[in-house]
Amino acid sequence: AAPPPSGPGEPAAPPPPLQYSLLLQHLVGDKRQPRVWDPAVFGGIPCPPKSEEQKMVERVMESCPFKAALACVGGFVLGGAFGIFTAGIDTNVGFDPKDPYRTPTAKEVLKDMGQRGISYAKNFAIVGAMFSCTECVVESYRGKSDWKNSVISGCITGGAIGFRAGLKAGVIGCGGFAAFSAAVDYYLR
Repeated sequence: AAPPPSGPGEPAAPPPPLQYSLLLQHLVGDKRQPRVWDPAVFGGIPCPPKSEEQKMVERVMESCPFKAALACVGGFVLGGAFGIFTAGIDTNVGFDPKDPYRTPTAKEVLKDMGQRGISYAKNFAIVGAMFSCTECVVESYRGKSDWKNSVISGCITGGAIGFRAGLKAGVIGCGGFAAFSAAVDYYLR
C-alpha cells in the first residue's frame, strides 16, 4: 500500500529505497546481535543445566565397556530365548538313537531345552559383546558415527569367529558378518 498523500493536492512522496547492504549487516554482518537460545521460544520444554552426576552417568553409559556389557546381557537373553524356541520346535529333542520308538519324557525334553538355551545364550552373548566393543572402538578411533563403523566391526567380529576354523573360514566370516551388519545398519538408519 502506498503512503497517503501529505496534503490535499500534493503527490505522494516515494518511499525511501531499501538499502540491502544495511539489511545484510543486521542479518549476517557486524551489527548482527546473537540470540540466546531458549527452548521455550521454539515451543520446547526448558530444562535446567546438567549436574556433574548426570554428566558422569552419561559418560559411563557412552563408554565402550558399558556398551559391551549391555550387548552381552542382551545377547544372553535373546540367545536363551532363541535356543529354547528352537529346541521346542526340534523333533529330535530328547531322541535316543538306541531306541528310536521311545517317547522322551517331559523331564528329558526340558533338560535338552535348557541345555540348548544356555548354549545359544552364551554364544549370542559373546558375539554381541565382541561386535559392540569393536564397533565402539572403531567409532572412537574414526571419530564418526556412520555405516562404515558397523561394517568394519562386523568384518572384525566375523573374521575372529571364523578364523578358529581356518583362514578361509575367517575371510568368509568377515565378509558375511560385514554384509549382514551393513544390511541391518541400512534398515535401522
